Amino acid sequence: MPSYPDEPFRIKVVEPIRRTTRAEREQIIKAARYNIFKVPSSDVTVDLLTDSGTSAMSDNQWAGMMHGDEAYACARSYYSLEAAVREIFGFGHFVPTHQGRAAENILCTMLINDGQHVPNNMHFDTTMANVSARGGIPVNLVIDEGMDPTSLHPFKGNMDIGKLRTFIRKVGAANVPFGLTTVTNNAGGGQPVSMGNIRATAEIYHEYGIPFFIDACRYAENSYFIKMREEGYAGKTPLEIAQEMFGYADGCTMSAKKDALVNIGGFLCLNDDGLFQRAQQELILREGFPTYGGLAGRDLEAIALGLWEGLEEAYLAYRLGQTAYLTGRLVEAGVPCVVPAGGHAVYIDVKSFLPHIPQPQFPGWALSVEAYIEGGIRCVELGSVAFATKDDNGLWTYPEMEMVRLAIPRRVYTQTHLDYVVETLTALRDRKDAIGGYRMTYEPPFLRHFTAEFEPLRPDDA
Repeated sequence: MPSYPDEPFRIKVVEPIRRTTRAEREQIIKAARYNIFKVPSSDVTVDLLTDSGTSAMSDNQWAGMMHGDEAYACARSYYSLEAAVREIFGFGHFVPTHQGRAAENILCTMLINDGQHVPNNMHFDTTMANVSARGGIPVNLVIDEGMDPTSLHPFKGNMDIGKLRTFIRKVGAANVPFGLTTVTNNAGGGQPVSMGNIRATAEIYHEYGIPFFIDACRYAENSYFIKMREEGYAGKTPLEIAQEMFGYADGCTMSAKKDALVNIGGFLCLNDDGLFQRAQQELILREGFPTYGGLAGRDLEAIALGLWEGLEEAYLAYRLGQTAYLTGRLVEAGVPCVVPAGGHAVYIDVKSFLPHIPQPQFPGWALSVEAYIEGGIRCVELGSVAFATKDDNGLWTYPEMEMVRLAIPRRVYTQTHLDYVVETLTALRDRKDAIGGYRMTYEPPFLRHFTAEFEPLRPDDA
């Protein structure tokens, strides 16, 4: 059995969990129109919907919040965050935002014109939506191994350098307003990107005069993967690795709700003076004054401290070890998962687990609903609901991988909780052939998985 890492912390505050019966959960999910996002958190036993904003903050962060300066302009807390961002990320400018998608929105608003293309290793949902909402075309160019759930490539999040160069030549550099790389690759199983690949990606973008931005939500986890897996980095600290990584880029977007270990916040970093001035204007229109960006001073303090805590090696070893433990236990139980384990979540390979449900019937969504009914586990579908696209003729293209993500909140759940997740999914394994598909009854234009509504298909609907 996989080993479970020792927690590098003690638990000082606890939150009670309400237990529900199976019959109660069947009624709860029906009332939620079979959308797991609409289930009240008080009715969830183990909540693995996301690792975004769900972390437990440290005593140091809570103490720091009491020092928050709530001045409207140029608060002391802004300068605390500025010092941390400058040392870790190294860019010339930054603006705080209320979360990562706000930083993406500002970047896309400034740079994208209708019909332009934005390449990435893989876009996650909010990035894809922000690009699309501005008339852009998101393009995924991850290496082939990144689309194979069983491949043991150590850096399955890598950009395919050959595909990137070919793509830029095909559409023309003038039609690529900026390029991205997401670390770690959330849409592809939480897989890391190597330093060599980041360097090569930057060289391609810069060769064609294209600004290069890193989606940095889980940069600390990616840095630790580089330390563990890439030759020449074993002796470097996660901070040193992160500093080199960002040194190749022209800026980054950051959701602090991940590797900064806070419940709200983010920022946009830039080197270009002109873009920074434009970003400040966008920020004032949409988020707030450039030194608070939609956040309270206490939030700025918590982010400044959390950025450093998220780079601690003992914490990162525990963090990645916890995810590897859950992945290993599930694989042992016969639940097919993306391997090797990612940094922040376990990804179930739904095509292998539920091969009898075709993608138009949303097999990943079906599995996420069943996980809730069976054990009160809340997880998220990353497949035909989240990532399918429709062309101008109304024809759907479904993603190559159909996954359900079990995202582990940081410093929240224990080994016993994860073992309970294994027990729940093992029970689903034993009755998986009886699980059926779903029909969508309401669909919004963007990020449809957040608010869409569903109903289960009857046997004669299949």
